[in-house]
Amino acid sequence: MTYKVAIAGATGNVGQEILKILHEREFPVSEIIPLASERSAGKEISFGDDTLKVQDMAKFDFTGVDIVLSSPGAKVSAEYSPKAAKAGAVVIDNTSHFRMDPDIPLIVPEVNPHAISEHTKRNIIANPNCSTIQMVVALKPIHDAAKIKRVVVSTYQSVSGSGKAAMDELFNQTKGIYMNATPHPEVYPKQIAFNAIPQIDKFMDDGMTKEEWKMVVETKKILDPSIKVCASCVRIPVFISHSEMVNVECENEITAAQARELWREFEGVTVVDLDNEDLEYITPLEIQGEDDVFISRIREDVSVENGLNFWCVSDNLRKGAALNTVQIAELLIKSK
Repeated sequence: MTYKVAIAGATGNVGQEILKILHEREFPVSEIIPLASERSAGKEISFGDDTLKVQDMAKFDFTGVDIVLSSPGAKVSAEYSPKAAKAGAVVIDNTSHFRMDPDIPLIVPEVNPHAISEHTKRNIIANPNCSTIQMVVALKPIHDAAKIKRVVVSTYQSVSGSGKAAMDELFNQTKGIYMNATPHPEVYPKQIAFNAIPQIDKFMDDGMTKEEWKMVVETKKILDPSIKVCASCVRIPVFISHSEMVNVECENEITAAQARELWREFEGVTVVDLDNEDLEYITPLEIQGEDDVFISRIREDVSVENGLNFWCVSDNLRKGAALNTVQIAELLIKSK
């Protein structure tokens, strides 16, 4: 069976990556329809060897579309995802708008595939935040084996998480500094080149940023509402791939060696650690374009009982967004 698939936000970083991954994984499409704003209508984009013409989403009739993979921004998605769902399509939404809706499942296929059955309530499935996705993939086998009580995570997130304009800002600021030009931040509140910004998204009343809040509430919804999460999120001058230093405290005993073996057996995880001859740890630059969540620096935390520390890196445009979206679509068609 093949499926008529629309890509909302097809000209953006994530939309382009979705098209690439659909082709790579040979998703059974009968037709691909790229959608974007009026100003992008008529542009040509690639899908494998084919060239597709972008259509104006505001004028598009979703009748007859089977699946919509949506990444146009939260405000746009809030308007058009329900329209597509009402027309009969199943929408897999990559924006933040629907994630905490109790009637909409929030899915990472390696972690909570059973939640796919809940999509019939609204015909919408939410894709989690990029930093949450890679963390819960890493946490799942540890939680199953030793029951995690508390997680403390510090993220080091690339600028591609803010879109193309942010990537351009990092490039232009870096080039300008070498030419003695004064940086003028536009996307970010402060200079991003040669810097680290401990703010991702807006500040909330309790002093957390919205990105930090997302990691807390999404982890609870996906993995276990009883897990306590403390998140600190930082933007760094890296173009692609998010990194996280994660500390977990478990109810039951678990050693670093046991955790290492659990991860080696878990789908979607690659372990790079001290017993590798060539690499002792992995960096964001090294895993750009890869699908897995990479884990290294695995060690026991002697400051608490049943504690572990590890370094977790993943391509945020792939597993953190586009790949997870396509994997949800694959899970959806298998469940039918």
